[in-house]
Amino acid sequence: MLSRRGITQPRLVGIDPPIIVSIPNQTENQGIDLMKQNLSTRSHAYFLARRCSNSIRSAASRRLRSFESLGQVLVLAFVVFCVVPLVAESADKPNIVYILADDLGVGDVGCYGQKLLKTPRIDQLAAEGLQFTHHYSGSAMCAPTRSCLMTGQHTGHTRVRKNGHGPLFPEDVTIAEVMKSAGYETAAIGKWGVGEAGTTGVPWKQGFDLFFGYLNQSKAHHHYPPFLWRNDEQVMFPDNPTKRTNYSHDEFTREAMQFIRDNRNRPFFLYLPYTLVHVDLDVPDDDLKPWIGKIEETKPYGTPGGQHYIYQKTPHAAFAGMVSRLDRDVGRIVDLVDELGLAENTLVIFTSDNGPTSAGGADPQFFDGNGPFRGIKFELYEGGIRCPMIARWPGRIAPGTQTDHASAHWDVLPTAAELAGAAAPDGIDGISFLPTLFGEPNQPQHEYLYWETSGKSGWQALRKGNWKAHLQFVGNPNRTTFELYNLSSDIAESKELSAEHPDVAKEMKELLASARTVPQGNDEILVAPKRKN
Repeated sequence: MLSRRGITQPRLVGIDPPIIVSIPNQTENQGIDLMKQNLSTRSHAYFLARRCSNSIRSAASRRLRSFESLGQVLVLAFVVFCVVPLVAESADKPNIVYILADDLGVGDVGCYGQKLLKTPRIDQLAAEGLQFTHHYSGSAMCAPTRSCLMTGQHTGHTRVRKNGHGPLFPEDVTIAEVMKSAGYETAAIGKWGVGEAGTTGVPWKQGFDLFFGYLNQSKAHHHYPPFLWRNDEQVMFPDNPTKRTNYSHDEFTREAMQFIRDNRNRPFFLYLPYTLVHVDLDVPDDDLKPWIGKIEETKPYGTPGGQHYIYQKTPHAAFAGMVSRLDRDVGRIVDLVDELGLAENTLVIFTSDNGPTSAGGADPQFFDGNGPFRGIKFELYEGGIRCPMIARWPGRIAPGTQTDHASAHWDVLPTAAELAGAAAPDGIDGISFLPTLFGEPNQPQHEYLYWETSGKSGWQALRKGNWKAHLQFVGNPNRTTFELYNLSSDIAESKELSAEHPDVAKEMKELLASARTVPQGNDEILVAPKRKN
């Protein structure tokens, strides 16, 4: 396990024992044949090498003593100490590029059903990889989603459970620290949101060798900032808010591409939490103008200087242009990986942090940003937390495939740890989805998925199988309501079924009560808002 005190024996989360451990009664020839059979494809070989290499030697020392002949001992010793290490060595530690869009709804992407917006490069990513249809964000808002992603815990356990909830603590073990323990170079480029300057939560104190971007998520609303952080120093753009010379998203793409170039010869983990398509609705003219007059427009948003989010004369065109720019730069990142000859050793994942927003002139109803689902950002209905996720890895992941495996952002940490041959921390909720990536049949499943948010005086949600439960106004017992839906027949969560299925409702209520712990070091969030005097 990984802790601040260091690494002990790795724990394989939800994993069956390595296959060689399960054949003590077979002959050496059968054992070798079985291993050859199971290593018949590149992805399966990689999969077994990663899963076997950390635990097989200790099991082998026990098995060697149980074999009767010297010949059997020598054969098994050869397999364990020669064949397996060669397979594991051939499966070099892969690079991981994890791209997180901001407020991009599952319905905003072409391969998920979008009709108006154009996302050819993201769609190409799906054509070349695996598209998840039941992937969930860590939360329905920015900061807790990032906390879930960093810690491998859902919002009932992670440190930061709402926006502005406080920083990560020194004892929080992050995905960056896990990857560094395995020898990776690590970078976070974009919006951080789980630790301000001067706190324990800043990325350079949470395992990242390089950070470039916004620490404060509110400042990230404005795409022409006066400064960005490079680790603990500010990179100044003094005239930027007025002269609009440095669009932050473009700075992130340049920085990310340079990080990839600089680390092409060693394993790297690049976390790229872009700020697009979060409002402000603001994009350079080269992506704005092609949409003006080409898409049905709505009334202008706001007045110049009259509100927090900037005035936008053409909100629909601006949003469409932001999606186009995001899509193109996802393509540029992938193209660079290919040009540098890294594609066959690089996992690229694209996803989003929560559902679409209606703030700042954004119009998810017009664009159908939540697709067939109910709810948007800040809500725990499917539209607020169901998000796109696409994984591409040529030679490892089958192209043009889909999976309905139910997964969430907190699963990324154990997946990355397993790929890197690193130890996952204790106390996480995530389960590696590596079997799903490689098309393996033995994917461990979650007993349930859980979320909570401060909205509606405390809102909890839980999915178990196809059942989805909501408990709202938790902090106001006089108003507390319970809802139950069957997603297999009602993905829009429109038909409440608790009266028809009292046994299911009872079980879901019990799980909602037991799935969380009280926040440690930060305030309780399942409370009614304080009344203003």
